[in-house]
Amino acid sequence: MMLFICAMGKLLNRKKSGKEPVRISDYIEHSFSNLRKKKLRTFLTTFGVVIGIGALVSMFSFGKGVQKNVTDSFKKMGLFNYIAVYPSSGRSRGEQANMDPDDPQNQIQYEQVSDSANSPILDDNFLQEIREIKGVESAFAEIRFPAQIRFNEKEQFSLVSVIPADVCRSELMKLRAGKAYEGDDENSLIINDSLLRRMDIKDFEAVIGEQIEVSTLAMDPNLLNPMKLMSIMQGENLPFNQESYTFTIAGVAERMGMGGFIPVRSDVYMPPGPAEDMKKISLTNIKDFFQPAEKLKGYSAITIKVSSVKYIDSIKKQMKDRGLGTFALIDQLKEIKTAFMFMDMFLLAVAMIGITVASLGIINTMVMSILERYREIGIMKAVGASENDVKKIFFFESGVIGFLGGIFGLALGWVVSTVINQIANHFLVKQGAPYTDYFSFPWWLCLGAVGFSILVSLGAGLYPAVRAARVDPVVALRHD
Repeated sequence: MMLFICAMGKLLNRKKSGKEPVRISDYIEHSFSNLRKKKLRTFLTTFGVVIGIGALVSMFSFGKGVQKNVTDSFKKMGLFNYIAVYPSSGRSRGEQANMDPDDPQNQIQYEQVSDSANSPILDDNFLQEIREIKGVESAFAEIRFPAQIRFNEKEQFSLVSVIPADVCRSELMKLRAGKAYEGDDENSLIINDSLLRRMDIKDFEAVIGEQIEVSTLAMDPNLLNPMKLMSIMQGENLPFNQESYTFTIAGVAERMGMGGFIPVRSDVYMPPGPAEDMKKISLTNIKDFFQPAEKLKGYSAITIKVSSVKYIDSIKKQMKDRGLGTFALIDQLKEIKTAFMFMDMFLLAVAMIGITVASLGIINTMVMSILERYREIGIMKAVGASENDVKKIFFFESGVIGFLGGIFGLALGWVVSTVINQIANHFLVKQGAPYTDYFSFPWWLCLGAVGFSILVSLGAGLYPAVRAARVDPVVALRHD
């Protein structure tokens, strides 16, 4: 107690003299001195702040890490430069006939049906027209077909995508071994590493240059006759023939780690030349089985790659003017950011539970300190300390707790995040996923965590500081 009074006497004498104002460093030094007197209580209170800030940092860094991985991956692969073009879905002609064009509720739908009926067929001629538009770097059709993949006496059913060679050489295709096929007429293909793992093959370099068999199903019109209709309905003598083709494995690609609009998302990729000569059923949707013949003309969709995102709006407008539907991932960027914002808010709400508990601990510690130093506060005010002087003492003590809690909480959050990241990658890498940093620590998060900890601690110390400033010195000096 005598040490405390002597220290406060020095502060007050310096203040009264007017020659040298009380420095912030004096308040900080005095705060550390008071907190050291109750080491265990200070440690437990600070540890509560450490836990709260550590949880906040870990959860927030996870949200930012996921957001950074998604956006960086999209930008690196150039997915914001792609536009999907597809025929607009309209109503049937019977429904169109029953629609009243003068009805305001049906006017927009009527216009969409008319545009859909007049929309061009997505064929090779249309592809050539697309490639001549300003800003279009390349355009290719979306062609996928089911196939049976046979390699090393093992079979797997998978989807095969027809991808041009220039797309395989872009950032969309990440190769683990080998290289992309050189031209669109090369009799080779690229196989996904996940498909090889399902075949219990882990040495990707060993499969480069090996032969692989692709078996497809082709419709046989000769089997579609009334005499065999009953056997077909019973599951016998189905109107399909199996065709087998042999290719050379040129490369092994990484498995895509996300879904959504990605032009490259199959287990096997082959160039357009060999695919065109194959007998196959090219269906990208089960609905295609029930579509009329005129609906199956052309491709189901076309992917356009633009040289810059500034051309996206103009190209989309041209496609819509021709009655076609479009989709560009960059248009969904706002929705993606909104989804991440809600995720961050949820993680922040969970972490705030720990911060609230830590704040209650600071309030409890400061209130207990007031009760224990009740007489000391009375002496301080008796020798000339103002209410603001008393408030500053308790504010600085709360701020010191918040500062220490913020620094060590940031360190705890980083350590916990690093351990979780290593454990998660340990299991995911074994399953074929690439190593990924799931947590991100930008500089503003680190500074914000410490600053937020100090602000919360100062807020928690507000009530104790006001209570200490209102202590009556006469009553306090009589206090035992």
